[in-house]
Amino acid sequence: MDELLENAKRASNFLKALANENRLIILCCLAESEKNVGELEIMLGIRQPSLSQQLARLRADGLVATRRDSKQIYYRLASEEAQQMIDLLYNMFCAGEQADAKRTMGQKQKLKIVGR
Repeated sequence: MDELLENAKRASNFLKALANENRLIILCCLAESEKNVGELEIMLGIRQPSLSQQLARLRADGLVATRRDSKQIYYRLASEEAQQMIDLLYNMFCAGEQADAKRTMGQKQKLKIVGR
């Protein structure tokens, strides 16, 4: 039971980190490739102080990691869980008609299996 409670706490913290719109869009951008703060600021239109605050939260939560190249700090996804969740959310909400078609096909296949 202790392990279940610990896993639930971990999952809850993970989902809280994703629950902020700015943090979620940052993770979506980082799923494509690593980026520095300046690139993210231009892409997202989030002002640097707010962006840095959100990146610090994501880093503290273990969802992003950094690497320094001269004066630039590059951010990337740090966990397989974050990558899997962003992939799932992308497929559900961002892939457009392709995601709808896949979901519809999957639902049809499930219905065939249960005999409907």
